[in-house]
Parts: sequence; C-alpha cells; structure tokens
Amino acid sequence: MPAQFISNLMIALLWTFLMDEDAFYFPTFLTGYIFGAVIIFFMHRFFGSKFYLLRVFALFKLIFILVSELFHSSFLVLKQILSPSLDIKPGIFTYEHSMRGDYELTALALLLTLTPGSVVMEVSPDGKTFFIHAMDMETSRDAVLKSIQVFEKAIMEVTRS
Repeated sequence: MPAQFISNLMIALLWTFLMDEDAFYFPTFLTGYIFGAVIIFFMHRFFGSKFYLLRVFALFKLIFILVSELFHSSFLVLKQILSPSLDIKPGIFTYEHSMRGDYELTALALLLTLTPGSVVMEVSPDGKTFFIHAMDMETSRDAVLKSIQVFEKAIMEVTRS
C-alpha cells in the first residue's frame, strides 16, 4: 500500500512538472493525483495488494458505521434511562471474536467501549474472548452482538489486504 501511494504522488508531481507552469498550482497537482490514481488502479495487481484507495474508503465506512452505532445505542440507552421505571438487568457475557493481531483486537475493544450500553471489561489470556458488560442483558445484548459483527467486518476491510 505505501508503494502505491508513493507512486501516485510521484505521478502527480511528474504531471505538475510536465504542465510547464511558472509556479506550483494545487489544482494541477490534484489533477495529476487523480490521473495517477486511475493509473495505479489499473496497475494495482502488480503491487501485490488491494488498491490503496479502497482501504481509505473502508476507513471512512468504518467511521460512518461508528457514528451510526453511536446514535443507535445512545438512543437505546436514553430510552432506558428516561423510562418511568428503571427496569434493567445488567450482566456480563462472553464473545469469541475473529480478530487477528493486536491492532484489530484493540480497535474492536475500543469501538465497543465507545458505544453506550456496553463495556469490554477484560480480554481472555489467549486474546480470543471478550468479557463484555451490557447495561441491559435483555435488550442491549442483541444490539451489542449485532454491532460487534458489523465492527468486525469493517475492521477487517480496513486492516486486511
């Protein structure tokens, strides 16, 4: 991925120099960058990895998923808090994830902790199981499991090639 990005920058700089302008203009560089991205897209298989802008798109998708999950879980927690009788049953459950590596594991744990109503309390010594505290086991457990699966898929799109 770094080789694709550096090659794209080099194509953009070459494009800017070949335009024979008296100064460096950003629109010319941006045009060269877009032209270079098209070239790299058609040649990315020679680099041996996915096209690097797909990972950037996957990162924006992960951020969008995080924001939407934050709104959804915040709404659920707000609904529970504002109900006339606080009828929640907190609890702890386990979840075995399919993450590989410390970065993926940490990202998933942080994203789950950021969403209201759930906290990753501990990771098992082998690193394969999360111990998650849910604010209400009856309603939020299913929502937490759904968001875990969505986060796992999005994290894998960003980190794995």
